[in-house]
Amino acid sequence: MTFPQLSDQFRLNRLQPPTGEVRMVLDTDTYNEIDDQFALTYALLSPEKLTVEAVYAAPFHNNRSSGPGDGMEKSYAEILRLLDFLGVAADGFAFRGSTKYIGPARRPQDNAAVRDLIDKALASPADDPLYVVAIGAITNVASALLIEPEIIQNIVVVWLGGHNLNWSHTREFNLKQDVPAAQIVLDSGVPFVIVPCLGVTSHLQTTLPELQACIGGVNRVGDYLCQIFSEYRPDSFAASSVIWDISTIAWLINPQWAPSDLVHSPVLTDQVTWSVDRSRHLVRVANFVQRDPIFRDLFSKIRSQGGI
Repeated sequence: MTFPQLSDQFRLNRLQPPTGEVRMVLDTDTYNEIDDQFALTYALLSPEKLTVEAVYAAPFHNNRSSGPGDGMEKSYAEILRLLDFLGVAADGFAFRGSTKYIGPARRPQDNAAVRDLIDKALASPADDPLYVVAIGAITNVASALLIEPEIIQNIVVVWLGGHNLNWSHTREFNLKQDVPAAQIVLDSGVPFVIVPCLGVTSHLQTTLPELQACIGGVNRVGDYLCQIFSEYRPDSFAASSVIWDISTIAWLINPQWAPSDLVHSPVLTDQVTWSVDRSRHLVRVANFVQRDPIFRDLFSKIRSQGGI
């Protein structure tokens, strides 16, 4: 696959942390764990900075699904549930995504989410790129790139995927589900912001008592987030869970909450490790997250909704 060649200056301009309002779509395996629900809620409750134009259901396969297609369908249903809580219409806004991974054959998956992403990207003005925020397997995004390579000129991809570039491996759930898809995005030259998990966002943790104190009893969405946290972590005594998906939303809202550096795009090996090639194009990689202001902003926005 041949992708358009972006100039270094063009890519550097695209990789500058956003300072104004941002147009975005969210690609999410919403039912996989519990942090995607927090991220979707956070994005939709941040209209002062984010205009969410669509939400795409991503595939996943673990003990909460019977396969990637089932994971996508469960994620789609979870998206609809949250949109109902938040009073957001789903028609023309929420889309089903891939039922299979791209896999070793590197075969793109054609579906409603991918086609909507392509349409929105191609319609984006040259001075107003579409931010594609992915918090699951990056299958839908890679498929869109393979079907319509020209969109790399119109988008910035922000992905929670992999571990810190100095980690001994990068077998993180989002990345390892569809390694070829991640390789395609990394190698395409698309303006790319990586928000790693272990070593960076892994201390974005909260507890059930904190959730109950801050958003419990406030409204339906606050109660639901407390409920799914309790169900996911029934051993909640002196225990916390990572809600790292919200880091991607936080970076768009205030890049100082997730400091980042420009580095040469890492090479993702077939052994699912990072390798270095300093001749490659630049990407932006988060190196830390400010835990307290991120949760304070999220909790405050949920509370501000009153009894929705």
